[in-house]
Amino acid sequence: MNPDPRSEPRAPGGGGSPAGDPLAPLTELPGVREAVDAARAAVDRVYGHRVLRRRAPEVAAEAALRGARASAALSGADWALEEVRRRGDFGADEESETVGAALRLNAEAGGLLGVWRVSPARALARLHLVAAGASAGRGAPARGAFAGGAPGSGAPGGAEAVGRPRLAGEPVAEPALAELAGLGAPEPGAAEVAARLEALTGLIVAGTAAPAPVTAAIVHGELLALRPFRSHNALVARAAERIVLVGAGLDPKSVAPAEVGHAELGRTAYLRALAGYAQGTREGVGAWIVHCARAVELGARESTAVCEALQRGA
Repeated sequence: MNPDPRSEPRAPGGGGSPAGDPLAPLTELPGVREAVDAARAAVDRVYGHRVLRRRAPEVAAEAALRGARASAALSGADWALEEVRRRGDFGADEESETVGAALRLNAEAGGLLGVWRVSPARALARLHLVAAGASAGRGAPARGAFAGGAPGSGAPGGAEAVGRPRLAGEPVAEPALAELAGLGAPEPGAAEVAARLEALTGLIVAGTAAPAPVTAAIVHGELLALRPFRSHNALVARAAERIVLVGAGLDPKSVAPAEVGHAELGRTAYLRALAGYAQGTREGVGAWIVHCARAVELGARESTAVCEALQRGA
């Protein structure tokens, strides 16, 4: 039997827990510790499966495909898995572009672990460029707050808006998140977005003692609550969640696609839990973390089923 390849969960920034770690106490919110333990146990089961030890690249490839399909479904492109598997063109219409963006993000995420640990802002800029590249003509990212120069001033949603946070007066054009305002989570203004992004990236680099599912949930929830980009925020946020889970050592082979769990729990539950997080109450933040940990658990179960199918020769 091969040893478990994972390390214990660690901070995505690679450091220890700084003084005044604001994420670590979140583990004590109602239901969070139990949900985190259940997620860890489900990931342990898939990592202990004999098929994963022999055929990890196949399982990881299938997890990436299923995760991308699920993320696209949550953003309004609910295609059958076999349709995603057989298609080679992803740019003819809005749904195709969404599926293509989700696939590109999952392919890109693994290569951004090193960047994420030292400069999460640059990693987010790259994720947005990858997601929005097809619809923005695949141009270079605007040299905005994420890219290190003066913000671009091109047309909203065009190439100049790719890879940088939205500016004052630039609304979010993302139908998949339009319901959030009605659920009590309107999009924040540009100044608040900039301040909270700076705080979030600082937390990532400083490190935290919080378990990986807690950190991943906060990164995911904060990005969706802020909606920092003109478009593709949901796809980027779910890709960032994946990066945290992999980089923190919980799922280094990327075989527990949380996106699958989010889709299984349902889009309505996803948005309601997110709105609770955005409102900032202890109950809302705790319920969001529990929701995200449950998604990790379900994603791991999906890959366990894939392992069992491969074992049967399916």
